Amino acid sequence: MNLGAMLDLGIEYSYLKNELMKLNLQGWELVAGKAQRHGITGTKVTVRQTVHEHAHRHLSDIEKIIMGSSLPDSVKKLSMNIFMKIATAEAAVHGIGVDEVHFHEVGAIDSIIDIAGAAICFSALEVGAVYVSDLELGSGFVNCDHGRLPVPAPATVEIIKGIPVRTGGVDFEATTPTGAAIIAALGTDFGGRSKVRILKTGYGVGHKDHPAIPNLLRVHLGETTGTDETGHSALIIESNIDDMNPEFYEHISERLFRAGASDVFCSQIIMKKGRPGVVLTVICEHGLEDIVREIIFTESTTVGIRTFEFRKDTLAREFTKLGTPYGEVTIKRSFFKGREVSAKPEFEECRRIAAERNIPVKEVYNNIISLLNRSYVSLDDEGNRSVAADQ
Repeated sequence: MNLGAMLDLGIEYSYLKNELMKLNLQGWELVAGKAQRHGITGTKVTVRQTVHEHAHRHLSDIEKIIMGSSLPDSVKKLSMNIFMKIATAEAAVHGIGVDEVHFHEVGAIDSIIDIAGAAICFSALEVGAVYVSDLELGSGFVNCDHGRLPVPAPATVEIIKGIPVRTGGVDFEATTPTGAAIIAALGTDFGGRSKVRILKTGYGVGHKDHPAIPNLLRVHLGETTGTDETGHSALIIESNIDDMNPEFYEHISERLFRAGASDVFCSQIIMKKGRPGVVLTVICEHGLEDIVREIIFTESTTVGIRTFEFRKDTLAREFTKLGTPYGEVTIKRSFFKGREVSAKPEFEECRRIAAERNIPVKEVYNNIISLLNRSYVSLDDEGNRSVAADQ
């Protein structure tokens, strides 16, 4: 339903399919077409497996597929973040370690396509925030590899902790672990009534046709109104370390970033008895604290961890395209109270251009910045932004 809503919102089918081919997975096809529920037209997507497989994958197997693909790093990171939420939930339900989790339905080809596809579409939209209404969980029972389980499934319950929900709206499973993980990974504001100017709406059509309620996922694309700042609660997890091989930090940082950490950094300190030490600090979203603690405890020499909740405020962002001598380049613009405070090219695109043309990346970056400096953003009497450029 998520992929259907994304295509209905404007993501090109060919783009999505070509990006998914970068996973180098065989035995699937993506079928998309228009369908209706209660008179509302949307897009229905089916991930059809063309080869039956019996493999039950572990998290390490999923990681090899995602990280070994040619997808952009941002898509790889987001895909692994979604899978990590499922793995952490399954580990909590079954009382085992994250690396021991045996993916059943979620490890199948169609679920891998669903999750990687969600990350691909989200990255393509280039949005700065995702506002999520209360989740409908459904009711009744669901059959899975572990037998007949109540709705919501235990893993879903773990994933949606802290997210406003409803139950009983329909008599089937309305939110699966995969759907819950996608929402939990992408959402920045839950259950609120944010002021948004709707620009476009897409409908993802579900496979069930309920007689009373249309089985649809509705997604709006819009602009925030009023304040441009976005803020939410996040976590700082840190530990003092004074006895670890410095070579380990790179490996630990890579694992933390793959697990979905927003930032990882080290600070020098002086500890007891005058020993030089390091504070390993991780910034992450709620729901990732268990896997972050597990990585730090198992990979480092620390014996203690501190966890703090804090408010994370970010500037409103807008992604635009700028014509340059190198072709179109993505520009990331940031705004505070309607006023543009920074604009810069995406570094990965600058690096790609530099590699293709065999020139220094700083030359590419500085030339694009020079083009940006010749343009300016102004406000009219009504506060609307206009952009002018020195041609």
